[in-house]
Amino acid sequence: MMIRVRGRSRLVFPSVALLLSLFAPGKVARATTLRRMSLAQMSRAAPLIVRARCLGNSVGWDAGEIWTFTSFDVEELWKGSAPARILVRLLGGRLGNITSNVSGVPRFHAGEEVVLFLQPTSRGDLSVVSWQQGTFRIRLDARTGEESVVQDTASFATFDPATRRFQTDGIRGLSLETFRARVNAALREETGRTQ
Repeated sequence: MMIRVRGRSRLVFPSVALLLSLFAPGKVARATTLRRMSLAQMSRAAPLIVRARCLGNSVGWDAGEIWTFTSFDVEELWKGSAPARILVRLLGGRLGNITSNVSGVPRFHAGEEVVLFLQPTSRGDLSVVSWQQGTFRIRLDARTGEESVVQDTASFATFDPATRRFQTDGIRGLSLETFRARVNAALREETGRTQ
């Protein structure tokens, strides 16, 4: 996690961070490593899968951390049950002069449509399963009218334990219909295993 402070304190902060890193290594900066998950693994891990439209974001402090809270209107339920409007909590954001950037955390913009693989938090709201891996942006081809999805990890490296390497890998340009069919197949397989 990286924290930037604007204004006069910006010149002092790198020195403070350096001093803190000397006395508390590993406490100042943390790296983000996401373990690669297949669509089937995410489908099993997420108690809630939705197609939703972003309404907007707010940012606030909670338990000493900056969090971004994004409201969504649920357009379709693919798995689980949810109210018509949901709140998704993700680490990081900008609050006043302080910005907390966390690699691998998706950010959303009002009006955009997404498919999200969600899990409940201990605070009673929701978070995205494996952050960028569980985020699929819906794109509309203006020429054909067809919708497709792009997974956020199409541009973010995840760790593949099978190959023991980091790979930039994700779903790109897959038709929404085909994507939904793959999710449904994974959910049917999950149901078959639990019976």
